[in-house]
Amino acid sequence: MNTRLTGPIAAALSLLVAGCATIMHGTQQDVGFGSVPTNARITVDNQRTATTPAVMKLSRKDNHIVRIELDGYLPYEATLTRSVSGWVWGNIVIGGLVGLAVDAISGRLYKLTPDQMTATLGRQAGGADDGTVQVHVVLRADPAWERISQLAR
Repeated sequence: MNTRLTGPIAAALSLLVAGCATIMHGTQQDVGFGSVPTNARITVDNQRTATTPAVMKLSRKDNHIVRIELDGYLPYEATLTRSVSGWVWGNIVIGGLVGLAVDAISGRLYKLTPDQMTATLGRQAGGADDGTVQVHVVLRADPAWERISQLAR
């Protein structure tokens, strides 16, 4: 038996055991943000970060609360949620429990959804009228709503 191969083989196996998601992606994920109209302020986890459009690197380990706002418009708020990445299966097969644990602790095991977020900001009441009309379609009307118009067939 050739013992000279033991070192390189052992090194390669130790890299595999370190975790599959570690190899596939890092602890941060690129998330794209946009808005209509553009140049809205983006706040992530109560920290002002950028204006739209933007691509930001966010920690995979945590959920993030995103707020997009622009003067004269209603703010948009949503949550980026973490979920287990599809690489978890490769991690279990290749890295075993050690690889799974390493990636879970570091956050590499997760992905953020959605990975693209676009906010359509509505005008605030009392703001300047830009002449646009918005139509919202719902499946079930709330009985408390007042009917002001109806489309004809």
